[in-house]
Amino acid sequence: MKTLTELHGAPGFEDLVRNYLRKELEPLSDEIITDGLGGIFAVKKSGKADAPKVMIAAHMDEVGFMVTEIKKNGMLKFVPLGGWSSDVLLSQKLKVRTRDNKEITGIVGSVPVHFRKGGKDKKTEIKDMLLDVGGDSPEEIEKMGIAVGDSIVPDVEFEVMEKEEKLLAKAWDNRYGCLIAVEVLESLKDAELDCDLYVGATVQEEVGLRGAKVSSNMVKPDIAFVVDCSPANDMMGKSDDVGRLGEGTLLRLMDRSMILSKPMRDYMIEIAEDNGIKYQYYTSPGGTDAGSIHISGEGVISGVVGICARYIHTSHSIINYNDYLEARKFLKELIRGIDSGVVNTLKGD
Repeated sequence: MKTLTELHGAPGFEDLVRNYLRKELEPLSDEIITDGLGGIFAVKKSGKADAPKVMIAAHMDEVGFMVTEIKKNGMLKFVPLGGWSSDVLLSQKLKVRTRDNKEITGIVGSVPVHFRKGGKDKKTEIKDMLLDVGGDSPEEIEKMGIAVGDSIVPDVEFEVMEKEEKLLAKAWDNRYGCLIAVEVLESLKDAELDCDLYVGATVQEEVGLRGAKVSSNMVKPDIAFVVDCSPANDMMGKSDDVGRLGEGTLLRLMDRSMILSKPMRDYMIEIAEDNGIKYQYYTSPGGTDAGSIHISGEGVISGVVGICARYIHTSHSIINYNDYLEARKFLKELIRGIDSGVVNTLKGD
């Protein structure tokens, strides 16, 4: 968890995460395949002829930024890569990844309250923010190795909190998915499956589910399970909060990108109930790679195996480790249950 969450992987700059996944997946697979945008998948073949294809897809990228201008005073202008709110950025530590793979820390500058026009409560938009990496001129920035087009992510270290099942890091969305993909494949390494399994991760999810369609067109799965991290909404402590830490894996019924099909919903509930898996129903105004995968090719019945995290799309987010364990068990059992008959049922045949 520490290694994956601390890796630098903004949309379009996922190579460090991909290199890590290749190293972890290769010993567990029959082969590794990649698509033209950079998605990577390990293939575990079934011993059965004409076995259905099951795709497990995380995404490697995290919300980040790109350097767009170096000011005369050495400050850096940047634009968001993915969904950011301006109220979570001022005075945060970010790190720029240079072309020679140095990571340089900076602070998102904020005008002191004493000098603000319009009063202390005036909102600062991202377009008006600057990153201060300590340089005082473009020449000094150039000596650091920073250039326009470099990527930026939060500068945050993984941390086990005082209550030890609570884990604080950046990029739970979606290094959670990358980790669970590796660990589930590891747990199934010696298992005889009734499906051909494709386990891996896509690119550029945070900027429009772009890599998922490319990966799905490459794999051509019969069934897909997306593993992604979703926003918790439990801070107020209300009984009707959606997405609560510690309440298990998420059964995502719908979001703006996909409605869970009835046959897949019934299959997922059956597997959860039969295996004593703790789960909670979830709806979201966001989306996942399933939104792109399920409309690829001639259509792919898809489900999402997720957990929720507090404060995603900020520098710091929190998950409950027990939710991760429930999701990992859930995904493993969903895969083990797939055969041609189940696939036909899920497709409504």
